[in-house]
Amino acid sequence: MSINDAALLRYYRLHAGIYDATRWSFLFGREALLKTAAGITSPRRVLEIGCGTGRNLLSLCRLFPEAELTGVDLSGVMLDKAWQKLRPYQGRVKLIQQAYGEPLSASEQKFDLVVCSYALSMFNPGWDSAIDAAALDVVPGGHFALVDFHDSAVPAFSKWMGVNHVRMEGHLRPRLQQVFDPVVDRVNAAYGGLWRYHTFVGRKTAPNGSL
Repeated sequence: MSINDAALLRYYRLHAGIYDATRWSFLFGREALLKTAAGITSPRRVLEIGCGTGRNLLSLCRLFPEAELTGVDLSGVMLDKAWQKLRPYQGRVKLIQQAYGEPLSASEQKFDLVVCSYALSMFNPGWDSAIDAAALDVVPGGHFALVDFHDSAVPAFSKWMGVNHVRMEGHLRPRLQQVFDPVVDRVNAAYGGLWRYHTFVGRKTAPNGSL
């Protein structure tokens, strides 16, 4: 286990109990991302990277009532919260406790849709290998959907977010644009421009020209 992984486990052990009650105030665009993805694709198999307490998976179960869903997260405490929410859907939901940096498709079928919400900005190091792994986990013609912190023009705020394990340097967007063919790619301001968040839906190029 890396030093960063150990730090994140400690962080979420402290925050799991209050996560859902507090994150609505600054994790913007999560539900909008899922609805946007639902307007683009009708997946049979969905993966969420960094599924946390299962908030997005619960919405995905409702948006895609025929889909099989897999959530992966480093924190067992967060996954315990997820199972409490997802119990009515346990027949078609699978949760995996592990860091995500290599594709799951070595042991799983590939996915039509991979979702990642406010997770990759905390993969430091490892955000780039997670994007590459997601590209391998998506079927050709499938989609990757992300909403995450982008950047801030206020150095003190960026520094404070860094203390909370979040990197805000606009570093995710160029790699996503390189790996996936953008369908939705926009940056929105939060709290009057204190920071910006990035919404992205990209398509994996199908043959000829598959990744």
